[in-house]
Amino acid sequence: MNAFSLPWLELSVLLPLVGGVWVCLARTPSAAARWCLGFTGAVFGCTLMAVGGFYSGLGQAGSPWDLAHLTGWRVLAVDELSAPLLPLVALLHFLTTLATARTKMVRFSFTWTLVGEALRLAAFACADNGALVALLAVGTLTPYFEMRRRGRPTRVYAIHMGLFVALLGGGWAVVNGFTPLGTDAGAVLLLAAVLVRSGAVPAHVWVTDLFENCSFGTALLFATPIAGVYAAVRLVLPVAPDWVLQGLGLVSLVTAVYAAGMAVVQQDARRFFAFLFLSHASLVMVGLELHTSISLTGALALWFSVALSLSGLGLTLRALEARLGRLTLTSFRGLYDQSPSLAVCFMLTGLASVGFPGTLGYVAAELLVDGAVDVNPVVGVIVIVTAAINGIAIVRVYFLLFTGGRHSTGVSLSITGRERFAVLTLAALIIGGGLVPQFHIESRHRAAEALLASRDAGTGVPPGQHSH
Repeated sequence: MNAFSLPWLELSVLLPLVGGVWVCLARTPSAAARWCLGFTGAVFGCTLMAVGGFYSGLGQAGSPWDLAHLTGWRVLAVDELSAPLLPLVALLHFLTTLATARTKMVRFSFTWTLVGEALRLAAFACADNGALVALLAVGTLTPYFEMRRRGRPTRVYAIHMGLFVALLGGGWAVVNGFTPLGTDAGAVLLLAAVLVRSGAVPAHVWVTDLFENCSFGTALLFATPIAGVYAAVRLVLPVAPDWVLQGLGLVSLVTAVYAAGMAVVQQDARRFFAFLFLSHASLVMVGLELHTSISLTGALALWFSVALSLSGLGLTLRALEARLGRLTLTSFRGLYDQSPSLAVCFMLTGLASVGFPGTLGYVAAELLVDGAVDVNPVVGVIVIVTAAINGIAIVRVYFLLFTGGRHSTGVSLSITGRERFAVLTLAALIIGGGLVPQFHIESRHRAAEALLASRDAGTGVPPGQHSH
């Protein structure tokens, strides 16, 4: 027996649940933060071991710890699609906890952070669609409970997430033959659920409401893994006919352009980030609709890049909020002299999200645009214009926050050691992935080919003939 044969994947789901109970008993917020940091770090290590076992071929299957061998039902598994996503989700939770300032510890729920991490990791590693539907539904509760605990309004979020759960459960039931309706009807219901969860127009208001009423860290962890894309890939793509995917692409394209335009004119930093996230998530959805090998590879690579870069951008804004409170975008603040490291991280992560050369998102954006142009040149042009508008929005907010008259304050705005570690880690991954993208792109290409083969089997299309 080797080290990779241990049940690392199951431990990565179990540990945060145990940690949530343990942290709940902590007497002070600082103690809760330390324990949460330890548990999230351990979970990140477990996901690395699980993924290492998958890529090395020395994983858990066939070992005495293989729960599928013991129970006859495999719920959790690592495959080409989920392999890089699991460490990414665990890393984001670890870095968010690490970069939580003392002023944020009282408002940030470490217990619900760990519970949410367990649910997200279980969903991203779920090998059974029925269990995936249940996990996605339960995963919507963690932000709701935090907003209730803080006394913030929950009506908008609850209505949209209730609609998402109803559509998701109904669509899955129809597709699996629990009702007399056909598979196409089930695919439409699943598509509607995915659009609501991803914040597509007009069901996008819950995203801005979430960022306004939830703690920034919780909203960041709930949004940036883009679980709606995962639901689309696992539940919609294998069974949906072409006309359903075309509907997904049309709504996503409209949302991407609309959200990019809204991001340019926002006067609140959280709303700016929410619309920027919506635009990027919708661009990933556009790549899924094209369902060619190149476009799907680009969409999957962009998914990973956007999750990483927007998390870094969000952590930068969160660090500024910890010093200055809610950030408005109505005047020039001149914060560069006070905190140049945060300024550099803001610009680096922001430009990486729009595919700036030399960053992780560059090759992904190029693949997505190439795939879009090959299928429909108009779609390709709209994707390029949307990315350009997002870039303008990012540069505008950078100028407002970090340039202008010198900001004078009696409180130090310099970056802390923990925040420096978090932002440098994300910067290293963004730049390193941009300089050496081969392994990541090859992994996303293998995942794309596997998804297209699954779609061919589910829709009856001959292998290799991916019509649009």
